[in-house]
Amino acid sequence: MSENTIYQFTVNKVNGEQVDLSEFKDKVLLIVNTASGCGFTPQYKDLEDLEEEFSGQGFEVLAFPSNDFGGQEPLQGSAITKFCKINFGTTFRIFDKIHVKGPDAHPLFRFLASNRSGGRRSTRPRWNFHKYLVGRNGEVEDYFYPFTKPTSGRVRKRISKLLKTESDK
Repeated sequence: MSENTIYQFTVNKVNGEQVDLSEFKDKVLLIVNTASGCGFTPQYKDLEDLEEEFSGQGFEVLAFPSNDFGGQEPLQGSAITKFCKINFGTTFRIFDKIHVKGPDAHPLFRFLASNRSGGRRSTRPRWNFHKYLVGRNGEVEDYFYPFTKPTSGRVRKRISKLLKTESDK
């Protein structure tokens, strides 16, 4: 796998089982660091809406709970997925809780933060619900700050463009 793609990484499911991100080859992904006790937590519903809208076209949301910002993810493991399912009807993949910043940041998030998306400067998550848009080739294409709703026109337009452009190749 190329060292310039997310496909070089593995992550853990809530049950501890490893997932090789190469499983998502040829999909457009929105990778998000999440938390259940944040002012942005209602974005779980927006993420679910995106998943429902675009999943049939090769799109998936991948959520990574983190307690790195304000201690806003006190839950562990399956309690996180249960909270999201009950409160927001989530069906998209929610992985095991990780660190997304600092020296203990998961290698995936170090990679995401170091990439220059579309010529823009690299960016690390500065709060919960920072979003990285990854193309079918596994490369970071764009990012969105937490205050950008997942269902905003800007996010939808970028997803649609990647799904269309990359399916024409």
